[in-house]
Amino acid sequence: MPLAVTGYEFSLFLHITAVMVGFGATFAEAITFPVAMRVSPRHLPYVHRLQLAINQWLTTPAMVVVLATGFYQVSDADFDLGDFWLSGAFLIVIVIGGLLGAYFIPTDRKLGTMIEREIAAAGDGEFTPSAEYLAKARIEGIVGTVTGLLLVAAVYLMVTKPGL
Repeated sequence: MPLAVTGYEFSLFLHITAVMVGFGATFAEAITFPVAMRVSPRHLPYVHRLQLAINQWLTTPAMVVVLATGFYQVSDADFDLGDFWLSGAFLIVIVIGGLLGAYFIPTDRKLGTMIEREIAAAGDGEFTPSAEYLAKARIEGIVGTVTGLLLVAAVYLMVTKPGL
């Protein structure tokens, strides 16, 4: 039947869709901070709320779907978890999951609270974020860039399957 879809194909569809929706949105986070700084640093609390929402409501559930469908595909296609391309991609997903829960979500909560306090203390006058805030936000940006590169590396491994 021409429209028949195997369980593996449906799993692959879910897997790729979860990556696209859950992780694709995180790449947009890279421009939210500079845009807010150009428009007005008073928009920075929104940046942190947006990043929290993306990471909690898109990326975290997508990671669960990616892992579940990935394990199904390994089992169904009789892949070997010891293959470099697969173990490397799995390690990257675990590292990103750890960063998500242990770094990005708590950091955006802290930075959001920090910048809200700074804005409130400044009143209605000119506002420039503190050096401490900017340094912490810069570190988050660097970690975000590294995470984005890890995501690209995982996609490369999954597509090319080196060694297979």
